Amino acid sequence: MDLAPSRPEADTRRRILDAAQGLFVRHGLDATSLRMITAHASANIAAAHYHFGSKDALIEAVFRRGLARLNEMRLTELERLERAAGGSPLKPRQVLEAFFGTALILAADRDQGGFDFMRLLGRTMSDPNQFIRTFLAAEYQEVVDRFKSALFAALPEVPREEIIWRLHFMLGAMSYALAGTDALRLAAGLAGEDDPRAIAPRLMSFLLGGLRAPLPGKSAEVSISDTPTSSVGANRRIDKPPRQTARASGSKTVARGNPPAPGHRSSK
Repeated sequence: MDLAPSRPEADTRRRILDAAQGLFVRHGLDATSLRMITAHASANIAAAHYHFGSKDALIEAVFRRGLARLNEMRLTELERLERAAGGSPLKPRQVLEAFFGTALILAADRDQGGFDFMRLLGRTMSDPNQFIRTFLAAEYQEVVDRFKSALFAALPEVPREEIIWRLHFMLGAMSYALAGTDALRLAAGLAGEDDPRAIAPRLMSFLLGGLRAPLPGKSAEVSISDTPTSSVGANRRIDKPPRQTARASGSKTVARGNPPAPGHRSSK
């Protein structure tokens, strides 16, 4: 017996999901009712209960659909890069591009719902709702663990706790950038700048800068390199000390390359 939904049923389910996603972005999860969703989807409450059972189950279905697409894109790109590397660790930049770059590509998709979904995901990443946090953590876990392992391999000499913290900060930065929080953008003087194609190069540059920043408590001259290696200390860039620019002349010091001060008399 074929239990797969018929085409009209599948179409109704898709319309409800699309309507819910758009309304969640505009009004928020709590302020959007099932009645609003079904009216927007040209369906009825009975259809929503038939396909999803409850509003919480509908919220889960919206996120599960979007995250399945996003996670597939991320893993496909990561696996492609790993095959090309032939068993060698990826560069940290490649790992970030596979994780965050694919999210930005999805966010640029306005035709298939990627733009709305990434805005919704960005806003709910900081949602205090325990149900949402628990659900998203479970859906993200496998993919995040996969990318953490890739970063650990790319940066073997960086403490793993530090990598996890930086990944946490980077997730927050991306979520805020894609959330479309108009009040804060206006305060920053970025009114109207919500095109992911314009955001992408700026955000990736910012994330890479954060990953390469000096370790806490270290000199600003010690930072994380983008070249993976297993050699101790080779993944840190240490700048040479500045050259001495002064030389003693008797009991006085004259700056090299600078003209003598007025009234200065050579000791020669």
